[in-house]
Amino acid sequence: MIDDSGGGDGPKGGATLETVTMLHGFTQTGRCLGPVADGLRQSHEVLAPDLPGHGDTAGLAWMDCRSIADHLVDLCGPSHWIGYSLGGRIALQIAVAHPGSVHSLVLIGATAGIEDPTARRDRRSLDHERATEVERLGVDEFTRRWLGMDMFAGLPPSAHYLGERRTNTAEGLAGSLRNAGTGSMEPLWERLRELRMPVLLLSGEHDTAFTGIAERMEAHIGGNATAVTVPGAGHAAHLEAPGPVLELIEDHLRHCDRSEGLT
Repeated sequence: MIDDSGGGDGPKGGATLETVTMLHGFTQTGRCLGPVADGLRQSHEVLAPDLPGHGDTAGLAWMDCRSIADHLVDLCGPSHWIGYSLGGRIALQIAVAHPGSVHSLVLIGATAGIEDPTARRDRRSLDHERATEVERLGVDEFTRRWLGMDMFAGLPPSAHYLGERRTNTAEGLAGSLRNAGTGSMEPLWERLRELRMPVLLLSGEHDTAFTGIAERMEAHIGGNATAVTVPGAGHAAHLEAPGPVLELIEDHLRHCDRSEGLT
């Protein structure tokens, strides 16, 4: 399912709206993108599909990152792509595999993967352990523990979206972890230099690990990338500081030359 509901009336006079596709994080759905999605609907057509393994697409949990990228491009078409965490990794995969479908790219709390084979194997083992855990505990208890992690300490209760997260299934979340988790992702660091579209890399001030990753990605991509740290925010910067994040994304979109993202 693609959620494109809500928001304002958009431009007057029947002007054509450019499309923005927003990709959510793990355990969420396309209805968990908050005020940033609502704000962008004032000036853009916003698509917010459920990622495979989540929401209405639980049955697609067998897909890996590349398969998900292909699926979403077929589903949504050319777009400005915005991705958070898991969604950021998928958006980056789309930009590498389908650059002609990416007008511009915004990544929030995202990584290009784990380069070290041993560290990647360890993370894959952790992803599989968590998959077994969600199958054993069920969605409600697993979600409670997931949101209890330090990286979500600054997330306000209003942004927990517990009702939406509970629409997920244990089988779907487990499949997402096993097939599209960070440990299963082929690292994309060596391909970042291929990106020619405008790229905005956002990370929360308190999310120090991903702030370092964003700065390193900026260096790898080159002059068309900008890394910005969002003051006072943690991992889910778009939900913890939606006002500043919306302003940054709107400014990014205003300055994007659409032709730069097309080949």
